[in-house]
Amino acid sequence: MASRLITKPLRSRGSDTDVRLRLKPAAPSSGHVDGSWWPRSRDLATELPTLLAAVAARVGSTERVSYHLGDWGPVGRSVDLDGGFAVRLSGFRFQHPDTIDVLGPQRRITLLVIPPETSPQTADAALAAGAHPGNTDTVDALLNP
Repeated sequence: MASRLITKPLRSRGSDTDVRLRLKPAAPSSGHVDGSWWPRSRDLATELPTLLAAVAARVGSTERVSYHLGDWGPVGRSVDLDGGFAVRLSGFRFQHPDTIDVLGPQRRITLLVIPPETSPQTADAALAAGAHPGNTDTVDALLNP
């Protein structure tokens, strides 16, 4: 079963509000990541609303997001989302760089985070590799083939 590119526009197709995300098919976890995400910036509070909307079918309502402190600009302890609820943010130095964990009430997914400055050709390859069913490559191998 192939991965699928999820682009969820909030306005029009191709706009800066599309989320560039690919997830492995819903199945038992395999490998180091459950999919890949290519954000447009290192501003986590700005990037999260579209990402969390795109993964809601897989995770449910997001309760917490954990991330590597060195990968993102300064951010508060939570981010307010549409609908009036807040998602708790937890930054750690020990979390693997270039990953983000999205935790729902009963499901957690780990995403490969492709740096925003990555070229489109390299990012497309990493998006596909991180979401390929059965891929067990490390995060470093996925970003540096």
